Amino acid sequence: MRKLKLAALMLAGAAAMTGTMQPVVAQQAAPAARPWLNTRLTAEQRADALLAAMTLEEKAGQVSQQFMFGAPEQFAGQVRDAKVGSLLFVTDPAVINRLQKIAVEESRLKIPLIFGYDVIHGFRTIFPVPLANAASWDPANIERGQAVAAAEARAVGIHWAFSPMLDIARDPRWGRIVEGPGEDPFLGAAIARAQVRGFQGPSIGTPGRIIAGPKHFAGYGASEGGRDYDGVYLSDAQLYNVILPPFAAAVEAGAGNVMSAYMDLNDVPAVGNKWLLTDVLRRQMGFKGWVVSDANGTKNQVVQNFAKDNADAAVRSIAAGNDMEMSFGPAASAETLAASVRSGKLPVATLNTAVRRILVAKFRMGLFEVPFVDEAKAAATLADPAHRDAAQSAAERALVLLKNDDNTLPLTPGAHKRIAVIGALADSKRDMLGPWSFQYDLPETVTLVEGIRTRLGASVKVETAPGIQFRRNVPSMFESITIPGQAKKEPRWDEARADSEFDRAIDLAKKSDLIILTLGEAEDMSGEGASRSDLKLPNGQLRLFQAAVATGKPLVVVTMSGRPVELGEVIEKAPAILHAWYGGTRGGNAIARALFGDVNPGGKLPVTWPRTAGQVPIYYAHNTSHSPKEQGKRYWDIPATPQYEFGYGLSYTSFEIGAPVVSGSVTAAGKVTVTTTVANTGQRVGDEVVQLYIHQRAGRASRPVRELKGFQRVTLRPGERRTLSFTLDESSVKYWNAALKDWVVDPGTFDVWVGSSSNADAHATFTVGGAPRTVKGW
Repeated sequence: MRKLKLAALMLAGAAAMTGTMQPVVAQQAAPAARPWLNTRLTAEQRADALLAAMTLEEKAGQVSQQFMFGAPEQFAGQVRDAKVGSLLFVTDPAVINRLQKIAVEESRLKIPLIFGYDVIHGFRTIFPVPLANAASWDPANIERGQAVAAAEARAVGIHWAFSPMLDIARDPRWGRIVEGPGEDPFLGAAIARAQVRGFQGPSIGTPGRIIAGPKHFAGYGASEGGRDYDGVYLSDAQLYNVILPPFAAAVEAGAGNVMSAYMDLNDVPAVGNKWLLTDVLRRQMGFKGWVVSDANGTKNQVVQNFAKDNADAAVRSIAAGNDMEMSFGPAASAETLAASVRSGKLPVATLNTAVRRILVAKFRMGLFEVPFVDEAKAAATLADPAHRDAAQSAAERALVLLKNDDNTLPLTPGAHKRIAVIGALADSKRDMLGPWSFQYDLPETVTLVEGIRTRLGASVKVETAPGIQFRRNVPSMFESITIPGQAKKEPRWDEARADSEFDRAIDLAKKSDLIILTLGEAEDMSGEGASRSDLKLPNGQLRLFQAAVATGKPLVVVTMSGRPVELGEVIEKAPAILHAWYGGTRGGNAIARALFGDVNPGGKLPVTWPRTAGQVPIYYAHNTSHSPKEQGKRYWDIPATPQYEFGYGLSYTSFEIGAPVVSGSVTAAGKVTVTTTVANTGQRVGDEVVQLYIHQRAGRASRPVRELKGFQRVTLRPGERRTLSFTLDESSVKYWNAALKDWVVDPGTFDVWVGSSSNADAHATFTVGGAPRTVKGW
């Protein structure tokens, strides 16, 4: 979402407000006078009663969400006149209470505001970036993390998150791959369910929870060339079989909101695509909540040569099924809706439907009963040490061990008396947090250097130097963000310092007993507006690596990034590589504990890791070509295989996964049970992610060579063996057939593999019985 005016927003707030407001029940008229205040009615009945009392202008206000780019007083008039139903990016509880007080005491119908925010991977406590969380292959852990984020956000008065981001992405050049679940729809669906449950709890309105807003519906992650905002062209087969499953899972889990996407989908802007928002999302998936546009998405239909003006854009958006417009000003196109109804360009019933959905959400959240937030309790919630512990655990579970020759890792504590931790990411708090984090506490963020010093104590001399500078060659869209009480980003040194800083880092390395070298990307090199044309290590890092290797000192590499990066020579020469993504508030502790053996890395890659950008898009679930024996020879200059396959990740111990044992047959009423054993054959406690893949040998369409259909992450002691069971039914083998335009199941023989990655080789087969058939979709 574009947040170009975020600096002004963040500066507004506490300075403009004085005093504290305790949560109170809004002053209510008798139910007979205002029947929508009768709590014995359902949310839907209350919404209908309120809707009947509203003017066209008030209805238009409810479908308008404004970005608060100035002091609260600038919005007081709009709130008082009911010209806005929601505000975004307000995080000061005093400001939220002040504006809410105007809404529920000074506006005609006293309809509370609903406040939204980008709660992506934490609020005050920052968890690993979403792609890192996906690498944990641990939905329960992800759910716990989003519950913490929800508690912190709700404590300051936020009701709704613009999250989770569920775009399946198979091109790591796309900057926003860092926000999503990776490349696989099955893993993405599991993560979607976990995030919705974490945000919302058992139901919308659960105390201490907020509404989940899955985004971007749909196809944004398949933009051409990995270029942010560019158009998307997807076949029905790709859309239904790859892109939509995580959204369907989020809807099934009860998500209260969905955000529509910016871009054209097959030449129609998603925000104005009735087939997408009404036919697919509502009629096929059964979504009952409200849809909000992405920032200025409604007005952008004019820029996209779809709508002729803002009024036309507003009508097209709401008629398509987009209920609320997120606007960054200066004026929302929703302001034109009342006039469009009066002129006959928009049926009032269409506007009523959108307003009703928004009102139902406000009633379900309990905003009419308790519109205010307890300012006195917010600070204690944000400072809860249990939240930091949860963030560290999440960072530990996200670590992926890419290489470990000769058991270089884990390091032995105390074996090295002088350690050089070098690289631009070694002691950078802001880079440890990753992109899409705004309300963090920077001083409490733990860098890798700080984590190592804490782990080893004063008996080991741990020195650091960045060696090189890190700078994007163009400014980040978030470069000007300033948050009250936080320091600005650390200034980058000028070119005159470059050589001396490089020499200082290598001098430390030469004097050390061990080099821990950080490589990767600065946090602003991933995220929105951060697509890249290549995947090479930026800013002279390869030179730093070469110089570190030339010292002859023991060396391990820690990589940090929000996407796969081209490692090349690093893979050849570094004995050990630990991929740490961006670990969040306690990321430095997590990495240090893994380097020194307190934690055994158990994460697995949620994306295929290419050798070079020239291979992308590259993903494991491709179809078999007419010449499968040549599959790995698609290029004459490099192997066509990836650097690391989907699901890959090493451990400090070893595991043995047994052959799958199959019982049963998939029929309309039957299922297959696949069992296997996994044993820890090494000397350390460790985690293995046992993955199950299937392949349809023949049918009414060519199907991928492998598809993930099950996984379990288990912790085993040395010598421990466990039997795992997976169930496959019609939902596991159905697919969208583009020619038949329906969900189908084809009878026949299916392959099944179990193992530790998408290259699993323990194999069996099962059958799908009956005749070719169509089946229920979502």
